[in-house]
Amino acid sequence: MGKPSLPETEEPGGPHVPVLLEEVLAALMPVAGRRIVDGTFGAGGYSRALLEAGADVIGIDRDPSVMPHVDALKADFPDRFSFVAGTFSELDNLVADLGTVDAVVLDIGVSSMQLDQADRGFSFMREGPLDMRMSRAGTSAADLVNGLEADALANLLYAFGEERKSRRIAQFIVAARQDAPIATTLELARIVEKAIGRKPGDAHPATRTFQALRIAVNGEFDQLVEGLFAAERLLREGGRLAVVSFHSLEDRIVKRFFDPDKGGPTASRHLPQVETAPRRWHPVAKAVKSGKAELARNPRARSAVLRSGVRTGEPARDVDLTGLGVPQIRGAA
Repeated sequence: MGKPSLPETEEPGGPHVPVLLEEVLAALMPVAGRRIVDGTFGAGGYSRALLEAGADVIGIDRDPSVMPHVDALKADFPDRFSFVAGTFSELDNLVADLGTVDAVVLDIGVSSMQLDQADRGFSFMREGPLDMRMSRAGTSAADLVNGLEADALANLLYAFGEERKSRRIAQFIVAARQDAPIATTLELARIVEKAIGRKPGDAHPATRTFQALRIAVNGEFDQLVEGLFAAERLLREGGRLAVVSFHSLEDRIVKRFFDPDKGGPTASRHLPQVETAPRRWHPVAKAVKSGKAELARNPRARSAVLRSGVRTGEPARDVDLTGLGVPQIRGAA
């Protein structure tokens, strides 16, 4: 089973702490004169560290609430920091006119900043509207919870949250909304807890449900795939890509993107050997996880995984989901 993205703790959230920061810096080599795209700007933790190391940085984010952090970096680094509003799935188009890019960093999933803002509706630990929209536009979590039929809702929770008790949860949700629409985060969390119970020491029972809804609301798997291939198109030979993910579903996609052979069937020694495709990323570093010191400082880092690679001179691939292990909702058109 996959680990939930950026898991919450029972304690109130503290200030935003960039995960695996030293390891990301080592992967990107942010020296003076290098231009790096921070495709998931958030509170600007990676961007600030990259700027302080000497690199020029272009930040990208679709969340309007990041602007105070953008303004702070523009004030501190007026000649070396710029920002473009948009999604990292379009990063090659968004920075096409800004010069050569040497590296890209992506931090996938919801940020601690968003979790800690109750009015955003991401957290099952804080009362707020059942929203979860990173861009503050489009379909909300409340729309899905109150509008999907039981089977469709259960399939979504299973595919995007790896929730084994998805059908029971969906049944309880559908029953609860007969009286009135489910409107708040804590209301949904209570329904899920009532449906499947809670054992001492276990993660909150609503963790996977909230993960699945957030991923669906924000199209996160599609964004991830498009963003990876956009970085491949953007970066020249020698360019570096670092991706931090927070649960196994995302990490599987990133792993197979860097090394497509990881997603293919095991070859038999009795059959003719199939010629492997040219490598677009080499070398590809081993996965890196947070050490004990970082976990002591930042418990939310416990499921983070960093994967990184260096761009070869081979032409970029067309976007292709084959072999990436992208979760699909059963019965979806």
